[in-house]
Amino acid sequence: MGFMDDAKDAAEATGKKVGEWADDTKERVSDKVDEVKADADVKRAEADRDRVHAKNDYKEKLRED
Repeated sequence: MGFMDDAKDAAEATGKKVGEWADDTKERVSDKVDEVKADADVKRAEADRDRVHAKNDYKEKLRED
């Protein structure tokens, strides 16, 4: 019976470790998705800022003439 108990404990420990690995992997993927979304938001904001600056510069040049 000792051998069976040891095997059962080992199987449970392995199952727990695999579950933790799966959870960690899922969390890492989620973190990476959040990071990519944040980078995209920053790029979009920078592009919008540049667009507004260009528009304002153009309008200012029109006023000067």
